[in-house]
Amino acid sequence: MANPFAIQASVEDGLSIVAIEGFVDAHTAPQFENAIQQSVDAGRLRIVVNCEKLNYISSAGLGVFMSFIEEVRERGGDIKICGLTPKVKHTFEILGFQDIFEMLDDQQTAIQRFNAR
Repeated sequence: MANPFAIQASVEDGLSIVAIEGFVDAHTAPQFENAIQQSVDAGRLRIVVNCEKLNYISSAGLGVFMSFIEEVRERGGDIKICGLTPKVKHTFEILGFQDIFEMLDDQQTAIQRFNAR
């Protein structure tokens, strides 16, 4: 049985919101990567990745974050991560993501952080 996965991309307050849910692994990471790439290609470099419904992320999924952060920041944008469940947040923290990415409690807080600058 395949693990459930869904992704939803939208624009809110001029920010790209990418909501991922279910399992991000080697099979679903390319869809996640595509959503981020579309945002970057459109020039929307202020990106919020909403992980409220994310149950699991593999190294392939984590790699998507790492593959974009340098380019996005070089072009004046940023990627903020929000809504991590404690279990998934632990995975991010083991790998030191909190030193690279701003991880916020919820989407509204992430949007406010972008708009505060």
